[in-house]
Amino acid sequence: MFTAWRLDQNEQGFRAELAQLDAGDLPAGDVTVAVEYSTLNYKDALALTNRAPVVRRWPMVPGIDGAGTVLESSHPDWRPGDRWLLNGWGVGETHWGCLGQRARLNGDWLIPLPKGLNARQAMALGTAGYTAALCVLALQRHDVAPAQGEVLVTGASGGVGSVAVALLARLGWKVVASTGKLHEQAYLRELGAAEVIDRNTLSAPGKPLQKERWAAVVDTVGSHTLANACAQTRWGGVVAACGLAGGMDFPTTVAPFILRGVTLAGIDSVMQPKAARCKAWQMLVDLIDVQMLDRIAHEIPLEQAAAAAQDLIDGKVRGRLVVKI
Repeated sequence: MFTAWRLDQNEQGFRAELAQLDAGDLPAGDVTVAVEYSTLNYKDALALTNRAPVVRRWPMVPGIDGAGTVLESSHPDWRPGDRWLLNGWGVGETHWGCLGQRARLNGDWLIPLPKGLNARQAMALGTAGYTAALCVLALQRHDVAPAQGEVLVTGASGGVGSVAVALLARLGWKVVASTGKLHEQAYLRELGAAEVIDRNTLSAPGKPLQKERWAAVVDTVGSHTLANACAQTRWGGVVAACGLAGGMDFPTTVAPFILRGVTLAGIDSVMQPKAARCKAWQMLVDLIDVQMLDRIAHEIPLEQAAAAAQDLIDGKVRGRLVVKI
């Protein structure tokens, strides 16, 4: 028997419960693992609160991130005792995830736990940190550099934003952090932000082209914030868009792209191939001060996941939530 969050929906409605499950309940997969740590991402919070139709199959164990030890494997790359890390691949949406003590997964989805990180540290970064690294790699692929000007990070006090601020600062960028939590200025400056601005300066409808400021942008918000960020990006600049906390719409025109040569780079973390995942995680190992993770991440026990998910939806969480399994 093992403990896990079980989500279900039927004619009586939606239910999230901390349940006792049997190994026979686990879905098909070629690697069975012990989960030591997981996380709460925004997508997990949507699933646990049923705020949006994230779950595609019922019942479901949520948890898109996990790290721990292999127990059993018929996959050629994995043996009992191996240390593993998982982000995405539809886990927690179409396949049982990692907010439980056991999981059965496809070995092709796993990567080795990076040297230099333990399971807790990896989950303190989680999909949020991995996504932030993918954003920074996208900026680098498009040849924007700190010498070209400032970089804007929106939703900077959230999980992706916090790690993006830290990564970009370590790479020498002058980071401008946009947040709705101005009381977190000291936290953001500790991560490396040179300036903190109110998100309201970007969240209202704006002109298609505005005064040029940003050489690059990492946007976690979407909607008018993303539109304004593009409108303020300098000629030849790059905007990496990875989130929709402010909305899925994108109310803008083609003007920034055809008049200023701005590149909009979409960042998907779910289906990235193994090589890209390993590259992003290596960037995190190389650049993130693991002691800083204690400032970015807050640990909770498994039983508090549902309550914490509601806090995350309500915007009451700073940085990352690590779930000790």
